Amino acid sequence: MSGAAFDYIVSMPSQPPPLAWLEPGESFPPVDASWNAGSPAPGLLAAGGALDVDTLCRAYRQGIFPWFSQGQPVLWWSPDPRMVLKVDEFRLHPSFRKALRRFASTDGCEIRIDSAFESVISACSSSPRTGQDGTWIVPEMIAAYCALHQAGFAHSVETWVQGEMTGGLYCVGLGKAVFGESMFSRSSGASKLALAALVCFCRHHGVEQIDCQQNTAHLASLGAREMTRERFSAQLAAALTQASPDWRFENLYWDELLRLQPKTK
Repeated sequence: MSGAAFDYIVSMPSQPPPLAWLEPGESFPPVDASWNAGSPAPGLLAAGGALDVDTLCRAYRQGIFPWFSQGQPVLWWSPDPRMVLKVDEFRLHPSFRKALRRFASTDGCEIRIDSAFESVISACSSSPRTGQDGTWIVPEMIAAYCALHQAGFAHSVETWVQGEMTGGLYCVGLGKAVFGESMFSRSSGASKLALAALVCFCRHHGVEQIDCQQNTAHLASLGAREMTRERFSAQLAAALTQASPDWRFENLYWDELLRLQPKTK
């Protein structure tokens, strides 16, 4: 959301309802208090507060995430509907199946987890989303998620080729709830390989879905779909009660996708 859009929001006299402003450590409002589809910022729940580890964990456990641009206060979101990738519904297109099989069987090609988290999030910050000016991964976000990583709750999945990191993603993991954040690629298909690896990791460890937050055509092409916030919240609550997996990648995890028969359509 641009700075101009935020200026418009805070100056609106009556509609939508007043935005909740948080002090550091203050509880979040109920997620159903977020702005609805008829507002200029659907899913916006609150502003302010802090980006410390405790606040971020409390937010994610309630299905809330931060997203803001340089010069804005911290903005907290809980959209309805929510974009989710069910790991059993990941679309492995024939051409990518061949690329994945080739990658998995080539010496010097590997997936690593958490070997270069700060480099991954920094690379993501330099790769703006399509249609956006600049990045929402501002320095405050980088510092916050690096702290979350050090605490064991944020993870990077990295594509390495001949000792060079060519792409990757970072995510948040709480129990068996996984929240995808951002990806980057320095070579064709490298970020998609990292996502496929995360899907394989989740399938192997019984993680049912990856939160994608918002709808994009790219995510939809890979099998992600929208679900109501109510259903998402119920599934999140169940996933949070389960023990976290061991965040490391084994080459055998590729079988979680490669053993599947290609879909006919």
